[in-house]
Amino acid sequence: MAVILLMILLTGCSPSQIEYEGEVSGNTFAGMEKEPVISYEMPAASPAILINQYGYINESSKVAIFKGSEMPEEFYVVQEDTGERVYTGYLENKGYNEKSQEYNCYGDFSGVSQPGTYYIEAPILGRSYSFKIGEDLYGQALNEACRQFYYSRCGMTLTKEFAGEEAHNACHTGKARFREEAEAFDGAGGWHQTKEGSREAEWAARNIGAMLFAYELYGEAFGDDTGIPESGNNIPDVLDEIRYETDWLLKMQNEQTGAVYAGITVCERDRGMGIISYVEPEDIRSSKAFAMALAKFSYLYQDYDAEYAGLCLRAAENAWRYVKRNDTAPADSLKFAAAAELYRASGRGSFHRIVLEYLEEGSYKDGMDEIDFLGCAAYISTSRQVELTYCAEIAEVILTKAEEISKETRGSIYRTAGENHQKLLLDMMYLTTADYMITNREYKNIIENHFHYFMGRNEMGINFADTEIMRQLDMDSKLIVMLSEMAFFAK
Repeated sequence: MAVILLMILLTGCSPSQIEYEGEVSGNTFAGMEKEPVISYEMPAASPAILINQYGYINESSKVAIFKGSEMPEEFYVVQEDTGERVYTGYLENKGYNEKSQEYNCYGDFSGVSQPGTYYIEAPILGRSYSFKIGEDLYGQALNEACRQFYYSRCGMTLTKEFAGEEAHNACHTGKARFREEAEAFDGAGGWHQTKEGSREAEWAARNIGAMLFAYELYGEAFGDDTGIPESGNNIPDVLDEIRYETDWLLKMQNEQTGAVYAGITVCERDRGMGIISYVEPEDIRSSKAFAMALAKFSYLYQDYDAEYAGLCLRAAENAWRYVKRNDTAPADSLKFAAAAELYRASGRGSFHRIVLEYLEEGSYKDGMDEIDFLGCAAYISTSRQVELTYCAEIAEVILTKAEEISKETRGSIYRTAGENHQKLLLDMMYLTTADYMITNREYKNIIENHFHYFMGRNEMGINFADTEIMRQLDMDSKLIVMLSEMAFFAK
């Protein structure tokens, strides 16, 4: 049974101390996914004092990074409401970083643990952004990250009660059109992926896969009280949110053929005549991704609504039949992941054979992309009959990659394996799974440092969990993987 590989259950951890020693270096890595278009405006000068802008747990390690050719000797932690300096610290490990071409150093202020709002100031460098110290900040960050999907819902009115400043009337409720036909199509629903409101089925499925991966490993971190309309229905809000997306994906399937339309493209008409939405043609990749996501959701949702879970599984199998009829090429990562999820949900041997053929070919060993990873994770966690040799190989690949990531972080003052945020988030999926399998204190430290990185302690001083930035970068669901683990550890 593959579950043997995951027998060591996740345990909590006490706040860790982060040590900074040795030469500082930085590396840049190519992304594992398509690069997002970053359209937000950067400030003329990045902050010189970099901190986690969301905040720190009371008793946790707290480290700020300082940038500048001239450095003071001391820095101060200041209570924001009173202006009182509550802590004096000293800058350490000053030096020039050849890779990032910057002077930097760090300062530890772990001695500050009193709840409150603070900022750091230092002579020459100025002051940092404000940050909080408290007990449940990681859980709050996870809830807010999950709420970004609610704010992005298409086709429904978001009221001030639940959405606050994000409230708006129902959008894109008009019929979408096929490009070469006059036929109308109800394409409303799902999550906006662009500011215009376009939605791609494949990327929706990828987001679902990553969110369900986090939920499956750290379900206790997800509550039923995040403040969306479905809160309080005895179903974790993350599953309610995903169901809103699967409702839209079900619309995107041609029930007769099983094929899945690639998405809805929203365009502005010329001369201020409003907007028009187009249905993109049926697509094999979208159908594979659909089968993967709907099968996974059906498996994890069956305890809450067996009828809806069954509907999702039948739709996934229908999409698979379309793929089988029209895709004669060898299995790729999407086809493999879809087969792995369908095998787990249904137990059918035909799906298992596709999985085994892909694993026997072995290309995933040279470097998993996100979809390879999700397919492998599904296979080693299934309770169905499996080939233990392949499960052991998958586990070895994950653990080896986790060690590689760990080594890459040791030379960086930011304690990350590079600067590309998509790669870093995929790294966290590796480390999350590796830590789940063997529970490693060093992995927890690395994950926590990545949390600080994405919350503002990075080269540009950007809080990637900011509402506007999360909307413009394809990172929401992967960030939730990391946030869910940090929320679980903080309990």
